[in-house]
Formats: sequence, C-alpha cells, structure tokens
Amino acid sequence: MPMVDVRPLAASPETVAALAALLVETVAAGGSVSFMHPLDPAEASAFWARSLAAAGRGERVVLGAFEGEELVSTLTLLVDCPPNQPHRAELAKMMTRPSHRHRGLASALIEAAEREAAARGRWLIVLDTATDEGASGLYEKHGYVRAGEIPDYALKPHGGLTGTLLYWKRLATAPSV
Repeated sequence: MPMVDVRPLAASPETVAALAALLVETVAAGGSVSFMHPLDPAEASAFWARSLAAAGRGERVVLGAFEGEELVSTLTLLVDCPPNQPHRAELAKMMTRPSHRHRGLASALIEAAEREAAARGRWLIVLDTATDEGASGLYEKHGYVRAGEIPDYALKPHGGLTGTLLYWKRLATAPSV
C-alpha cells in the first residue's frame, strides 16, 4: 500500500473541488451519503464549502486521506452537539474512491477521527451506515457496537430504500458527572 497521509482539511478552492469530485464519484458508485444520482457537481461543491466553513468554526473536523497529492478518502467528525452531549461526537460522510478501497484508508481515517475526538474530550462516538452496501463490517472491526437498525431510512442514490444501522463506541470509561 502506498504511503497514506491523513490530515484535517481547511477550505480552499482546490480542497472543495477534490472533495466535490470524490462525493460525485461516491454517489455515482451507489454510496449512500445523503445525495441522489446524478449529483450536480455544483451541489457537491456547495455542500463541501458549507462543511469546511463549519470546520473552520470548530463545529466539525473534515479529515482527508491522501496518496501522494491526491485526496482519495474522507471522513467527517461532527463535534457540534447539544449542550447536554458535550462528551459525544459523530462520524459522518465516510467516502473512499472506488479504485482505492480495501487499502486501509478508511481504517486510517477512523483512527485519526478517534484521536481527534479524544483530544476534544469526546469519549462516545456514534454513527450510522446503510444496511445495503454500508461499512458495518469495517466499523465492527474497529470496535463499534451495533445498537440497532431503522428500516427504510433513506433512498439509495440510484433509487429504492435502504435501512440504516446505528453504532456506538466508547473511547474511554465514562467519567462521573
């Protein structure tokens, strides 16, 4: 496997363009990441511009995995939780270029997101993944516990419904509050 560089991303025209291309490619390949196929590249760019602006405000961390100079995978850590959930974070928008899957990129992103969460005092992480063709096996390999399934949760990018699986993981023992 080539050397993988995982790092938080900041807003720039090049980063927005790379993330937008990754999102369009993921949706075209059937990835259930909240968008329908065909995805307009302008809509994908607008989504990432908003997401990176939120990262700039400290509401999330958008991580990118690079092979050389190429952005090939991303994962977002959401940390802007309600006041009664200062200990929690959420993983969202895991995407890897289809040509780069099964190379450890997603695992490297999950591990980086967990380190980011811990550094921010977040010790409980939650996520959801599509029942059909989602990444449940990957998350379970990383110690995430399946909490349940919601049937018919969302439309698949090419049509039809899919359920979602809910997962959680404690990074540390809950402190007494």
